[in-house]
Amino acid sequence: MSERPMPDTTEVLIIGAGFAGMYLLHRMRGLGIAAQVLEAGDGVGGTWYWNRYPGARCDVESMQYSYAFSEELQQEWDWSERFAAQPEILRYANHVADRLDLRRDIAFNSRATAGDFDEASESWLVTTEAGRRITTRHLILATGCLSSARLPDIPGIGDFAGQIYHTGQWPHEGVDFSGQRVAVIGTGSSAIQAIPVIAREAAHLTVFQRTPNFSIPSRNGPMTEDYAQSWKQDYAARRAAARQMRTGILYNLSRTPAMEVSEAERRAEYEARWAAGGTAFMAAFADLLTNRAANDTAAEFVREKIRGLVKKPEVAEILVPKNHPIGTKRICVDTAYYETFNLPHVKLVDVHQSPITRITAEGVEAGGTRHAVDSIVFATGFDAMTGTILAMDLRGRDGVSLRDVWADGPRTHLGLMVAGFPNLFMITGPGSPSVLSNMIVSIEQHVDWVTDALAHLRAQGLSTMETTLQAQEDWVAHVNEVAHRTLYPQANSWYMGANIPGKPQLFMPYVGGVGTYREICDEIAAGGYPGFRLTARRQAEAAE
Repeated sequence: MSERPMPDTTEVLIIGAGFAGMYLLHRMRGLGIAAQVLEAGDGVGGTWYWNRYPGARCDVESMQYSYAFSEELQQEWDWSERFAAQPEILRYANHVADRLDLRRDIAFNSRATAGDFDEASESWLVTTEAGRRITTRHLILATGCLSSARLPDIPGIGDFAGQIYHTGQWPHEGVDFSGQRVAVIGTGSSAIQAIPVIAREAAHLTVFQRTPNFSIPSRNGPMTEDYAQSWKQDYAARRAAARQMRTGILYNLSRTPAMEVSEAERRAEYEARWAAGGTAFMAAFADLLTNRAANDTAAEFVREKIRGLVKKPEVAEILVPKNHPIGTKRICVDTAYYETFNLPHVKLVDVHQSPITRITAEGVEAGGTRHAVDSIVFATGFDAMTGTILAMDLRGRDGVSLRDVWADGPRTHLGLMVAGFPNLFMITGPGSPSVLSNMIVSIEQHVDWVTDALAHLRAQGLSTMETTLQAQEDWVAHVNEVAHRTLYPQANSWYMGANIPGKPQLFMPYVGGVGTYREICDEIAAGGYPGFRLTARRQAEAAE
């Protein structure tokens, strides 16, 4: 399928037709601003378009993982499960696209490869993979935080005679593993969801684990009418409350420090959260992410649960995380993940003890043992937050490359803009709550902020907006200072870029909380955008 013809000029060009790109397009239309979207895939949905692996599911409850901007959308859509699976979320995204008639302004199968800022015209020239060139006043990156899949650098991948898959680039027609010997490499969030499903099909499954992760049972089940209506009848109040939560998710958040209650009280609270399921487990006490002693009590509780679920003690010990505080890597939710390792046809390989040395034509060689398989599934994650952005050759003032500017790690102001790159906005970029939050809450907040900023520029007759270098550096320092008040930096996580060899390690998301971050952004907008340089075209000409 070829790129859809589109105008060569537009006021706003949006990259990506996921939840951020779709809402941006809707808001631009509301302002009467000419806008177009470039989407690399042939459909909307973003991460839910690409990530179709078995068991793919959202870890935020369905009633909260949806747009809040439209009361009609909130009321008319009915979710079938407490935690929606990928196909249902993709159907929801397509419903929104149809309901708002968005597709007519989206060019599918159009991958942006470069963007150059022209100072004379104060505009961006964007080039696509097919060679199309589009001029735009404002360039907005809605490329997603987890959309740049990565394969590990293991010798011999090209020699494998069977099929190779990546959870982030799953075939749209699906994969039937019936009767096959399957290897899954990786045990992060995607693998934890996929492994139980693959195990139900495969004749034999070998899981290669480098680092064990903490996972909480989801307790997923059918959506009940009563629960759905409790939200639909009170959406306005509940959405407002969620926007003030640290994660943008409304749940029972304890204000009590863990060590201020007895051991019996702590255990009772953990048991109740474990029975309820989901990531709200980490809200059991107020200081689980700031106090190591408190965190240890939660981590040890989950370790005990893992040992109780996995029948073979030696296998359980491999699955028990011991090298990071609970919650400092992405906390996972699962359905029968640990129990899967009790099945006779499922084998676990500890890559720390038996490193993978190469992929052969027959399978995986690790620790001197050859594991013959028919298919290999790489669940090895993403070049998170920056990968898709840096895959484009973006050049700002004086032709400076964003890749060079970010050579030592991503530096932004508010996760929204980069100094030296006027009129270039990022949605949920590094330096914002993004991946530590309910993404749709953070997406809507960023889209609304950018939309209001563009409306302000238009109303004031201004043509460019750009963060100052000082504001950017102050924000980067603040993001890292806040992070180091917590336990997060104690983990070698993709939050730090640690999963990408050679990637500079800088804590990328803002851990200060969705509510606090929103207040900071609102204050900046209300104050006339201090920390940003806003100029009119005539000012730029006078300066010359």
